[in-house]
Amino acid sequence: METLAVRLYGKDDLRLEKFELPELKDGEILASIESNSICMSSYKATKQGEDHKRVPKDVAENPIIIGHEFCGTILEVGSKWADQFKAGEKYSIQPALSVPGRELEAPGYSFQYIGGNATKIIIPEEVMERNCLLPYAGEAYFKASLSEPVSCIIGAFNTSFHYKHGTYNYKNGIVEGGAMAILAGAGPMGLGAIDYAIHGPRQPKLLVVTDIDTARLDRAASIFSPEEAAKNGVTLKYVNTMECDDAIAELKALTGKDGFDDVMVFAPVPVLVEQADQILGYGGCLNFFAGPSKQDFKATINFYDVHYADHHIVGSSGGNTDDMNEALDLMAKGKLNPAVMITHIGGINSCIDTIKELPNIPGGKKLLYTNKSMPLTAIDDFAELGRSDPFFAKLAELAEQNRGLWSDEAEKFLLENAPNY
Repeated sequence: METLAVRLYGKDDLRLEKFELPELKDGEILASIESNSICMSSYKATKQGEDHKRVPKDVAENPIIIGHEFCGTILEVGSKWADQFKAGEKYSIQPALSVPGRELEAPGYSFQYIGGNATKIIIPEEVMERNCLLPYAGEAYFKASLSEPVSCIIGAFNTSFHYKHGTYNYKNGIVEGGAMAILAGAGPMGLGAIDYAIHGPRQPKLLVVTDIDTARLDRAASIFSPEEAAKNGVTLKYVNTMECDDAIAELKALTGKDGFDDVMVFAPVPVLVEQADQILGYGGCLNFFAGPSKQDFKATINFYDVHYADHHIVGSSGGNTDDMNEALDLMAKGKLNPAVMITHIGGINSCIDTIKELPNIPGGKKLLYTNKSMPLTAIDDFAELGRSDPFFAKLAELAEQNRGLWSDEAEKFLLENAPNY
């Protein structure tokens, strides 16, 4: 079975090439990939090559398929799994395999025949034995592609914890009916967090989202309006902290001056961490969501409040399989819409440039359809391109019908009308 895939051979060495997959074994599954969203982790793996902790040292001789946020359809099932999975079923993958002695290995980093930027893959026995092949009952592929980043958000919410002073009974999750702030929350992952805070299983009573970019805040408010949040029992406020005379005082005042129960930081900026620390209320949890690239990242924390006000700090990197299953379930039921995270669409031909230039491409998630040929294109540019191209004109029309967002209908049109690679 021939596949087309983007493979990593070493530092900055990505190649789009066709090759034969090996014969399917009894414990494996052959599957197609329809969509893959590009993660900053793929950029880091590309820059570091064999020095990356998840990339094999012999990657030059045995290249890996890059990409780990993907969805597709099962094509053929090895006999060992024939009672559990069937050809034609949609799926997603939990890349965090946790194989004993090989904890750092993951699809998209470590394997020759499974990774997101491909047309067909072989799902190995390691994935199957750890229940990391996850069924997906929804219609649109892109939603399941984004189940991994959404699971990271869910994992962060579950990582937060609280307790009553004087007891040792820790309760995971944000305070239901409490006050929550998401700092630097108008970016793609922040938007996903707003969605989960409003539509997930446990809502705060007050949700404050900050940023320093008015345009980003306006876009966030157009997607998740205070009126929409109010329908779910949440008072939602957007604050540009650059316009505040005293951001700390003004943010705390929104809570009645008691401070926040939960504060999540969505950008690795020391000033934001320090701001989060200062707006916590008694027993508040500071959740450092943003993964810093610098190993010596530091910020000043008030340890007086850690001691006397029960302030505590947590962080998380990724979600587990339960988090991913929850993401897939909520998306299939229409409760979460990860389209809010997507700003660019492309085909497999645009994969290499997208990964290599990812830090320099503005916006949110970049979603690629791996069987299609299409330049990476911002959704905001569809209308202008549509002046001379009927394909983009239709995509622009479909986006406009969905508040400027990618949608099930847009994906269906693209899959039926975009040229195959």
